[in-house]
Amino acid sequence: MTRPKERQRTAFVCQDCGYESAKWMGFCPAPACRAGQPLVETNVSRPDSPSSGWVAVQSEPVQELANLDPKGQERVQLPGQELNRVLGGGIVAGSVVLLAGEPGVGKSTLLLQIAQYMSSRGQPVLYVSGEESPHQIKLRSDRLGFPGQGVFILSETDLASGPGSVAQVRETGLRLIRWAKARHVPVFLAGHVTKDGSVAGPRVLEHMVDAVIYLESQEFGAFRILRSAKNRFGSTAEVGVFEMTGQGLVEVSDPSQVLLSQRQERAIGSALAPVLEGTRPLLLEIQALTSPSQLPAPRRVANGVDYNRMLMLATVASRRAGLELSGQDIIVSVAGGLSVREPAADLAVVLAIASSLHNKPLDSQMVAFGEVGLSGEIRPVPQAQRRVAEALRLGLDKWILPETGLENGEKSDGMHLAPVRTVRQAIQVALGSPRSRREVAEIQETG
Repeated sequence: MTRPKERQRTAFVCQDCGYESAKWMGFCPAPACRAGQPLVETNVSRPDSPSSGWVAVQSEPVQELANLDPKGQERVQLPGQELNRVLGGGIVAGSVVLLAGEPGVGKSTLLLQIAQYMSSRGQPVLYVSGEESPHQIKLRSDRLGFPGQGVFILSETDLASGPGSVAQVRETGLRLIRWAKARHVPVFLAGHVTKDGSVAGPRVLEHMVDAVIYLESQEFGAFRILRSAKNRFGSTAEVGVFEMTGQGLVEVSDPSQVLLSQRQERAIGSALAPVLEGTRPLLLEIQALTSPSQLPAPRRVANGVDYNRMLMLATVASRRAGLELSGQDIIVSVAGGLSVREPAADLAVVLAIASSLHNKPLDSQMVAFGEVGLSGEIRPVPQAQRRVAEALRLGLDKWILPETGLENGEKSDGMHLAPVRTVRQAIQVALGSPRSRREVAEIQETG
């Protein structure tokens, strides 16, 4: 393989967005960039002839959109539905997908499983590694029970100059994208994430690829969540659930059942909320714990829910529903390590906090959803019928929901609905007659 000759030039590059300038300009002038670091002088490599070498792309004639054959974008269906769902229905020929995740989350395992399936279809796979040696990949393959026929290993780091720089990331990504598009071969790239959950390094690569998917894990659990942050071939709101086992990543086809399988009956501070992840309804357990604080400023801890929204819900519950939370430490968590990203779980969070404060369990067959407003009102949320159907499938038939919660007033047989208008009404329905403040104080003192 002959590589084109390269010439070196000096440029001042933003390490966040990749903006280049021939002279130093201080901080990045790009309107959409908010980098707090000045431009960095970088040696940038450019091939003498962009149309030569292994990344050469033949220019195509102008074509009318109506004359293009949509069959040219047929997808390769992978086994199972979780990965197909996140990718938008399968792998598109010539697509470039960036798979990001924390170190050790299972990126290499997932990529090797994809390579195993593609090779079983008689299609050769090239596995290029810049970190692991071929023997390390072989050891992982043996653990997965995959001999490795049809998968070719290449340990290589020399694709573009300036390792770790914006120029190197952009040039590497550009060459791989040109190669994939010219030959209609799908390419998967693996990348790490930073502490804030974003892809490590300059974000210029995220703009270049066709899809960006994140593989996430809970801190001490076996579940892995696959999310789509960008997808030119499908929805970005889909999520796939996997479990890490000794045989690799195994998809979880019914995550609601799995997540609720370890739920304790009549647990205090526990409420069920149906949320939507893309087109998929999930039934999650919201847990809350309140305890008298020994600090001047009580602590607020949120795991799996937005911290600022949890503060807002606690304030509304205190001011509009009479819950004495000013001297309480409050901890709210989503069981199973998942994250709630929509306001439909607001009502369940408030009910879980009220259950812990009053030391009274909620009905184990009860499900609650609804958005909580600042005045204490319960607002409806979209696709309520789909949420109801998911709970009914699991045998849960008691509901606390907004008065206009179900579209067109639809109601299934056997459902016990409790439409509410305010947070105060919802707490009264869920817990019965609230205990007095004196009773609450006595319960907290005795534990």
